[in-house]
Amino acid sequence: MPAEWEAQDGVLLAWPHVGSDWRTHMEVVEPVFIEIVKHISRFEIVLIAAPEPATVWEKVSHAGAVMGKVRIFQIDSNDTWARDFGPVTVLENGQPVLLDFGFNGWGLKFAANLDNLITRRLAEAGAFKAPLRTMGLILEGGSIESDGNGTLLTTSACLLSPNRNPQLSREAIEAELGELFGTDRFLWLENGSLAGDDTDSHVDTLVRFCPDDTIVHVACDDAVDEHFQAISAMVEELRGFRTREGRSYRLIPLPWPKGRHDKVGLRLPATYANFLVVNGAVLVPTYRDMNDEAALSAIRDAFPGREVTGVDCLPLILQHGSLHCITMHLPKGTIKE
Repeated sequence: MPAEWEAQDGVLLAWPHVGSDWRTHMEVVEPVFIEIVKHISRFEIVLIAAPEPATVWEKVSHAGAVMGKVRIFQIDSNDTWARDFGPVTVLENGQPVLLDFGFNGWGLKFAANLDNLITRRLAEAGAFKAPLRTMGLILEGGSIESDGNGTLLTTSACLLSPNRNPQLSREAIEAELGELFGTDRFLWLENGSLAGDDTDSHVDTLVRFCPDDTIVHVACDDAVDEHFQAISAMVEELRGFRTREGRSYRLIPLPWPKGRHDKVGLRLPATYANFLVVNGAVLVPTYRDMNDEAALSAIRDAFPGREVTGVDCLPLILQHGSLHCITMHLPKGTIKE
């Protein structure tokens, strides 16, 4: 399973629409999607699943996206979290294969009947040139991180959730993912979560692999914040992790944005760890927060030589996700030319 910073063909998104949970937030969230398409299209292809392709085409074109890199398919969706229902790519004998895992709405929390079909419908529409395999396992892309060298980082709260694959023990999951991904090392986090997160602690909201045995992670420096103890325990776990060669990882902490809440006072999961890596660049979620610039600086440290750009994702957390959650990267050799 390649790392996200390896060469890509493009990125998959599913467009927000009035039939989704975004219906009361369309005027604030759609500009975020448009901005993301504009940035990605400078570097690679953008595949978009949308119920009304012509409308989306007009909007992203008007915003200045590189339209030669934009491909829109008329496909219905429940929601927009492409990271979790999009295909996971592996290399077999150097050639990409798309794995279409089952998606059940993060452990049967939300409707997912349309989202679970998006990858297959894209394949049927001719979006991919890599072969597609439908898997029986329930697995979301946001729940796993690969270093591209046989090590997988994940959380026990998510992968051992009783509403995903209750028939599988930790050892059985390791065996199955090891076979599918060519993984021979698993780093399990037992601590760490964000209030307002519906995913049971997806690792991409907390901790991310970066090149050269580097890990970036959220870090809570506010002792009275509800997250302080769990995040501190998570950081201690990270300090105990070792590379394949037995060395400590280089750890880069990300700043802690101030607490954001919805209209009824529920905490929203703002996190700088939910960044997206594309060819030559990293797109980082920002939240109109005093720590936005410090977060961008930390990501620049982790990805030297890449352009690092902030994208205002404050509207995205209204539905409890952020930038990485709405995108799925597609490695080189996956998209039909």
